[in-house]
Amino acid sequence: MIKKIIISSMAFLGMSLATLYQADSMEIVPVVEDRVDSMVYEPIVVLELFTSQGCSSCPPADWLLDKVKTQFPDEVFALSYHVDYWNYIGWEDPFSKAEYTDKQSSYTKKFNHYTDYTPQLVVNGREHFVGSDALKLYASINKYAAENPSNKVRLKNVQSTTSEVKFDYAVSGQIEDKKLRVVLVLEERTTQVKRGENRNRALKNSNIVISEKYIPLEVKNGRATLPKPPVVVSSDKMSVMAIVEADNMDITAADKEPLY
Repeated sequence: MIKKIIISSMAFLGMSLATLYQADSMEIVPVVEDRVDSMVYEPIVVLELFTSQGCSSCPPADWLLDKVKTQFPDEVFALSYHVDYWNYIGWEDPFSKAEYTDKQSSYTKKFNHYTDYTPQLVVNGREHFVGSDALKLYASINKYAAENPSNKVRLKNVQSTTSEVKFDYAVSGQIEDKKLRVVLVLEERTTQVKRGENRNRALKNSNIVISEKYIPLEVKNGRATLPKPPVVVSSDKMSVMAIVEADNMDITAADKEPLY
């Protein structure tokens, strides 16, 4: 069986996780914002994890993504995209979508990488590495927390019904050749996996993307709607995110609001 996965060995995976104990002591480098310059915006770190419940090497990356989101709630915007190419081995990931695989393939082309793989972590649309590599992840968080993005986006007037989420958005900065990505995120779900490489395991996934669409940025202000898919239940905690994305897939702004 050919796996779309780039992990040299389980020993490497264990070594990456071991670095987490060192990384815990790292601190985000503070950025002094120039209040006089209205074009200086607060740093953002958008983490996009491409993962699957059918991938035995993905749970450590899922766990690490949730950890850094909790550690850095203001700076980090965590997104977990479940791809569908692992479904063939016997377990169909309930959160997987072909469109998320297509998104990963677009990053593969951008980075001139030879194949899609899991777990893959993309940071601000600008770099990628194995999602369980704690040392690289903490280094990237510090790196992008010291950079000021070129845009700012804000969500307002968020309204949630049983079938959809509505909200207003406002973008600051230059919007030429950029678009708005709006995302509905499920905070957490535990799944009993019955087949595949993770059979008989209870997998906890967090920051799960369950609905997404793109809006052309012809104007800086607008209102958008996202549907709630059937996977949502009444007890679920969710959030809505807005991301400004350039044509080359670089991410230049992000905002999030919880749904109550």
